[in-house]
Amino acid sequence: MVLGWLLLLVMALPPGTTGAKDCVFCEITDSSSCPGTHMHCGDDEDCYTGHGVAPGVGPIINKGCVQTTSCGKEQPVSYMGVTYSLVTNCCYGQLCNEAPSPTGGRTAGAPTSLALGTLLLLRHLL
Repeated sequence: MVLGWLLLLVMALPPGTTGAKDCVFCEITDSSSCPGTHMHCGDDEDCYTGHGVAPGVGPIINKGCVQTTSCGKEQPVSYMGVTYSLVTNCCYGQLCNEAPSPTGGRTAGAPTSLALGTLLLLRHLL
């Protein structure tokens, strides 16, 4: 019964509420893929993926940690002699800014796990 309660509690917590998090870091690139490396974020930082555009050239991306107050903000960045308008799109949770997997991402099984935990809990209560 305790295991069911613990599973339900862990699955009910919003992503990123379990302490400090790791994010994917990737330098600015014009490649469509940005696998990057893992980096540790500060307490007041979130993971982000930056998307940049400039007239007449292809888009750029980068990833890393950013101050929470900078989420969603637009800023100019220079890459290969071109000034891009880069917007930081934040996400919340461990490695949430890594490339999505073909199965739908790291949280694809969360609703199923929550339902299973609830069923296990109810089975022990009844």
